Amino acid sequence: MPYNGGPMTEAMYYVLLALVNPNHGYQLMNAIKEVSCGRLNMGPGTLYGVLTRMQKEGLISLAEDDGRRKIYEITDDGKLSLLIEYERLKAMVRDGIILEKGDHHE
Repeated sequence: MPYNGGPMTEAMYYVLLALVNPNHGYQLMNAIKEVSCGRLNMGPGTLYGVLTRMQKEGLISLAEDDGRRKIYEITDDGKLSLLIEYERLKAMVRDGIILEKGDHHE
């Protein structure tokens, strides 16, 4: 079942984007920075809190845990949820076209 907790946080969205390729914590922080073009620099405390929450919600799972490092991967529900959120964000941008048409008050 896809995520239905309302709009995703920016952190959740970028974690899912970054987990299109399975990754462990430290690499994941770098991957998030990369997929966000440097806009999002997530620290370990935030990252591991988000990972724990998303794991409980079934959006991601542990691909591997050797005791030293945990490798996370996106689940099928996570992929579907990411696509739903992506479509929602695209719709918001389309709705914002009014700002480019000069139909707003300055």
